[in-house]
Amino acid sequence: MRKIWCNRVDAEYVREHLNVSNCRTLVRVDRTVRQEDGTTAKDTRYFITSLVLSAACLLRLIRGHWQVENCLHWMKDRGWEEDKHSLKHGQNLFVELTNAALSLLNLMKMPDESVQELTEDVRHAPRKTLHLLGFD
Repeated sequence: MRKIWCNRVDAEYVREHLNVSNCRTLVRVDRTVRQEDGTTAKDTRYFITSLVLSAACLLRLIRGHWQVENCLHWMKDRGWEEDKHSLKHGQNLFVELTNAALSLLNLMKMPDESVQELTEDVRHAPRKTLHLLGFD
């Protein structure tokens, strides 16, 4: 459950007192999140934007942002345990390679297949995957 709250008066305060000159709208999103163990937690997030849009439109944009966050980062954190890898050198290259691999998996997967399922297939049959990518 999400409630959105917009207040342009507070945006004026943010512009003038916090020196965020482009702030046109300050948005507060209250949500209740159901955890994996069945419990719920309340969460409040604030967004500052230079856009002047309706509350419904801003909520769509915020949800769109979290859709990307939830899909991409969840897979990288939980599916591939990216946060557990610690590199002294080449960390940026590692992130770029991970992003490229996820992009390829998203392009290769069938409509009814999850990226996680395809990841398991790739792990168990790397030669088949190379063949699908055009490497013989």
